[in-house]
Amino acid sequence: MPALSLPGLVEDTLREFFATRAELVDSVGGGYREAVATLQSFVLRGGKRVRPSFAWTGWLGAGGDPAGPDSQAVLRACSALELVQAGALVHDDIIDASTTRRGFPTVHVEFAARHRGAGWHGAPEQFGEAAAILLGDLALVWADDMVRESGLSAEQLARVTPVWSAMRTEVLGGQYLDIVGEVASDETVEAATRVNRYKTAAYTIERPLHIGAAIAGADDELIAAYRRFGTDIGLAFQLRDDLLGVFGDPAVTGKPSGDDLRAGKRTVLLALALESADATDPAAGRALRDAIGADLTEDEVERIRGLLVDLGAVDLVEQRITALTDSAFEALDSSAATDEGKERLRASAYAATRRTA
Repeated sequence: MPALSLPGLVEDTLREFFATRAELVDSVGGGYREAVATLQSFVLRGGKRVRPSFAWTGWLGAGGDPAGPDSQAVLRACSALELVQAGALVHDDIIDASTTRRGFPTVHVEFAARHRGAGWHGAPEQFGEAAAILLGDLALVWADDMVRESGLSAEQLARVTPVWSAMRTEVLGGQYLDIVGEVASDETVEAATRVNRYKTAAYTIERPLHIGAAIAGADDELIAAYRRFGTDIGLAFQLRDDLLGVFGDPAVTGKPSGDDLRAGKRTVLLALALESADATDPAAGRALRDAIGADLTEDEVERIRGLLVDLGAVDLVEQRITALTDSAFEALDSSAATDEGKERLRASAYAATRRTA
């Protein structure tokens, strides 16, 4: 199974899963099928399939055989991570009041527009959020179904279930820490890193690798190496995301430029800038604090970008990305992962930390 084909295989596997739910969804009636079709479009509308790729590669690196009899079951279990991701994104877009995702209206915005177009009673925005919450929940429920029905053996399921459960708990905990950090205005690098650790790193790379290793029956030493590699690359991944959230090209990222600033995201990038400003330029610190969470114009976003650069925060984030990547490769190189697994993980790490979208 060539590495380059994996995203396509994941999407085919997800389509097959949606097809297994069609009869049940149709039996509910009342427009439920159309709502679920929106979720299906959201799930299949691109994306890099990072989480299934790391889970699959973790399995390969722990000795999994892509030509073996259980490879299709493993692929289904790995693909289920995209449904976790879909549920998290749908809910996250509500929390952040985001209007676009991958160049399309976010799910809650789309349903609000349907409400307006149909001339229904009540507030369109409230309906949009309610519908999106339910579809996000459905994605999370179906992720569990997809793993349970994947075809993994009883022994494989017994090994992977605790890891899967831990991942779900961690990502919801990270999301909670994120919203608390915004309302409490916690400006520390430590707090922002903790959010990154649990909201992103754990379920983007660390736990997917752990899931793949658990399916393969890896020993504790390899799992520990995977988790160190996954945590470091996951943190670097989020730091790159922080930079793209402020400096990214909307035509490439699919989201408006400066959305993280408008949403009041308490990122490591911002925390480092505030540390520097408080020590050297209090006026810049006041400007940053006034800007975070405000409805900024493009000119104002550009001004904040300039401050982040001038205060040295961008360079510091880049340095952190490099240090984390180096640390991850140390763990990987000294691990018992197969040579093929190491090669693929190294390539995936570079793709995750050097991306432009």
